[in-house]
Amino acid sequence: MEDYVVNWIFSGVVLWATTFMLIRRALPKRSFNFCNRIVSTIHASLAVSLSILSVQDWSCPVCPLASKSSQLQMKTLAITLSYMIYDFICCQFDKQMSIDNSVHHAVSIVGIGAGLSYEQCGSEMVAALWITEISSPFLHMREILKELGYKDTDLNLVFDMLFAVIFSLARMVGGPYLTYLTLMAENPILVKMMAMGLQLVSAFWFYKIVRMVRYKLTRKIASEKPAKDKS
Repeated sequence: MEDYVVNWIFSGVVLWATTFMLIRRALPKRSFNFCNRIVSTIHASLAVSLSILSVQDWSCPVCPLASKSSQLQMKTLAITLSYMIYDFICCQFDKQMSIDNSVHHAVSIVGIGAGLSYEQCGSEMVAALWITEISSPFLHMREILKELGYKDTDLNLVFDMLFAVIFSLARMVGGPYLTYLTLMAENPILVKMMAMGLQLVSAFWFYKIVRMVRYKLTRKIASEKPAKDKS
């Protein structure tokens, strides 16, 4: 792994942690989770923007496959790896730590770390970054709105539905296609294993999201029936 990449990773971890602490100081009445989600939203927006800028061929956004990563792709992945390390550590202090989220972080850290070490498959990895992060701002806004007092409101439901739709299209349509391309290309076996692992985690989360949407819509319909009956 190039020295500049290592420097970006370590500097990034410090920067994300510093950002979190500044937000905690600025918003002392907000929860640990609230402040961390603001950091996560910043990263997701940055990651999506950088992954778009990292595309080498817009006629085939995931091309060239199994090729040497460009410097911009390496820096983009280093920034995300630093965030993943920060967030993995940060989540250990959160009261709501989940096993599936920890597995997702571990898979991402190993996968991105492997790609950076091999300096290969940058096109596939920035495409995966776009797919996995495009729905993240909506995920975090759902939880941020709840703490701001908008739980069970129409606004919160809008973000629930936007997150569900964008996640489903990105991870269950684009995700399997990208996983197939990654597995078929001449990529390192570790990268292939992490691609498959990430897709399995996405499938599990998709199952949970379908249940969430069903519950939300059922409750919404049930709450509207008494109002209609009274009218």
